[in-house]
Amino acid sequence: MTKREFLTVSIGTGLALAKGSAAFSQQPPDATQKKGGQGKAFRKAKTTKLFKSPQGFPNAVAATEEGLWIGEQKLSGPQAVTYHLPEPKSLTEDAWLVDWDGKLLKTVTTSSRNTSGMAVGGGYVWMVANAPPEGVFQVDMNSRPVSHRQIPLGPPNDGGGCHGALWQDGKLWIASLRLRGNLRVDPKTWEPEFLIPFYQAPDRVRYHGIAWDNGTIWQIVGNDCKRYGEYRPCLVRYEAATGKVLETVEFVPGSCDPHGLATHDGKLISCDAGIHPGWPNNDSPTAGWIFQIDFV
Repeated sequence: MTKREFLTVSIGTGLALAKGSAAFSQQPPDATQKKGGQGKAFRKAKTTKLFKSPQGFPNAVAATEEGLWIGEQKLSGPQAVTYHLPEPKSLTEDAWLVDWDGKLLKTVTTSSRNTSGMAVGGGYVWMVANAPPEGVFQVDMNSRPVSHRQIPLGPPNDGGGCHGALWQDGKLWIASLRLRGNLRVDPKTWEPEFLIPFYQAPDRVRYHGIAWDNGTIWQIVGNDCKRYGEYRPCLVRYEAATGKVLETVEFVPGSCDPHGLATHDGKLISCDAGIHPGWPNNDSPTAGWIFQIDFV
């Protein structure tokens, strides 16, 4: 598929999904879900703290058979000034592998910047930058750089930022901010294959981590606000084959601030980075924690 053909299909798909979403929201809710206002199906979720991440800002997670991978976020240059943080001594950002008690098992060093998404698969760590030089950093398990490529369908030197990634069935999914959608990419050819437009709602403008769940994709979506007490995050579940929005799940008050997202043993796992755009640093009471998400 050429880029022109991909764009044509993507635009058409986006329009079709926009029309389909309105019709879907009027369908009867699934019998296993609770029924909320205006006839829309929804559930709620709560969070349970598991353990603290290694020292630093954890802004991405990926679950594997070996344990949980955590992506480190560092702020440097103008971003460090904005957040009133000291310039880091090293600009490298780590991918930490920990067991399910939080014990550090392995550290992989990467050249990613302001990491806001990660995936692990195919024998590699895929760290996705959200600051220059942007792009996806492919690193082997011995910290050897393999490739650095921009998110497809953009300028060759700046494909835009990212807030999430996942590996599934040999493919890499990227939560692309510039494209405003979750993009499936062939990791070998780097050809874009499929785009799921981000869920749209007037009060949901911040998009974060993504995770696979039995043919569907969960994504964290939040509102724009100035402090933890005003934050209203939710989970959105898409049908992976079509991009159709299946449901939204609201977090109960007092929940951890979710950024990264992964699935493990049928549970959603997330991390509280401690840095949230527009908030005072460490405003969340669970900054730096890895936690479990349970439906209630």
